[in-house]
Amino acid sequence: MDNIFNKKLYFKFFLMLLFSLSLTSCNAQKKNGGVKKEIVVGEVGNKLEIELTPHLKEVIKNYDLPGLTIGIVKNNQLVYAKAFGEQSVNNNKPMTLQSVFHMASVSKLFVATAIMQLREQGKLRLDDPVVKHLPYFQLNDERYKNITIQQMLSHVSGMPDTDNYEWEKPRYDDKALEDYVKGITGLSLNSKPGEKYAYSNIAYEVLGDLIAKVSGMSFEDYQRTKILEPLNMSNSTFLKDENLPNNWASPHMRFSYNKTWKTYPYNRKHAPSSTLHSNILDMANWAKVNLNKGIFQRNTILQPQSYDLLWKHWTTRGEDRYLGLSWFIGEFERKTLYSHSGGDLGFTTNFVIVPEDNLGVIVLCNVSDAPVSYITGDILKILLNKELTSRKISAFIPVSKSYKKEGLEAAVELWNELLNTSAEQYNFDPNTFAAVFYAMFLDDAEEAKSLSILAKAIFPEEVHNVVVSEATNYQKAFPNNRAAKAILEVFKKE
Repeated sequence: MDNIFNKKLYFKFFLMLLFSLSLTSCNAQKKNGGVKKEIVVGEVGNKLEIELTPHLKEVIKNYDLPGLTIGIVKNNQLVYAKAFGEQSVNNNKPMTLQSVFHMASVSKLFVATAIMQLREQGKLRLDDPVVKHLPYFQLNDERYKNITIQQMLSHVSGMPDTDNYEWEKPRYDDKALEDYVKGITGLSLNSKPGEKYAYSNIAYEVLGDLIAKVSGMSFEDYQRTKILEPLNMSNSTFLKDENLPNNWASPHMRFSYNKTWKTYPYNRKHAPSSTLHSNILDMANWAKVNLNKGIFQRNTILQPQSYDLLWKHWTTRGEDRYLGLSWFIGEFERKTLYSHSGGDLGFTTNFVIVPEDNLGVIVLCNVSDAPVSYITGDILKILLNKELTSRKISAFIPVSKSYKKEGLEAAVELWNELLNTSAEQYNFDPNTFAAVFYAMFLDDAEEAKSLSILAKAIFPEEVHNVVVSEATNYQKAFPNNRAAKAILEVFKKE
């Protein structure tokens, strides 16, 4: 276009294009009481409306997802955004583009950005030992003194990972994060700092506390004033009130049906690793600023050269997969992707950008183990004009529904029927059956017993042994867990 039009023709063309896009956008933003349900803009948006929307509806049906929101940014514009399903199956409140999700580990990208901001200000270096800025950081392993900020960001610190977030007894006070970091002195390293990749949420809690101490403000206040507000992410926060706000999605567990979790995945001592809350509209701005290497409208949150470090291959994670400073780096159809996904009890999220195509994809779902990576891949295939391939559906979904409605005998009959007649359409892998473990984690004894009866009836003995082993180990760690006891009662040898 640069050399085709003279200035007058180009200006006329530009005005016509703006007018056309504004009409498309206005016509496509369906509202319910002023709340947006969708945005479809321009050629890319229309392509996705035609090819992606019906596909997503099929995915939601096949995977029995309670709610889903999708956002696609192209050339610095949110060209497609859709909200499907419900914020909560308990009250049937519809999902909207404003619906706020627990983002889980996508939070870590914001930690890395904060660290790079402080680095640009000369307040720290990536090769600084963590103890230089956080003297009370200590582990039961002398090697902790050598752990650097960069090693924590790139998951090569040797730090262990969290085994209990204590979502069921959250802290909301200002001292929660500092107390958590001071309380890990009994932990030991799993490997020498810098030696190998090992994902650690604990390392990010330490980094969050370091941000607070270096900046002189709480971690959440730093994120709000230095990152979220400059990006107009007005619906985003690392803080949560004790009561669930009205427009926030509820967490759902994959039991034998979608079940709202009575607890919520929030604990202020895990804010840096996990507690960003955001929606599609705000996360679109996050995509824009990173695609523009730190620049959003008139605000600059990072200098472009900082991305040379953020996206550097600091850690190798197998063939053609790397880790930068929090960012995961991979390839899809010969395109370089920069991403981070998130998954906590009740939520699954994915955030991907493709700088060479000026493209961002955000997928948010309010249920555990949602197929967000598959959905992201399907979106990229459509945009790259690649054919979508069919994917097998977990047979456990229709079978568990049958179990609830018609009883065990009907469920077993359906399982065997699908196994014999529809093996090309359904997945019978026991790994798709995680519901019994969710019930155990949440100590839902009634659900654990019910699901164990179904699992015992449809899965072979080797699966029984795995379930028994996990339940036994869990009961040893948490002797008062009633669900583990119920599972073992069902699977005990006659």
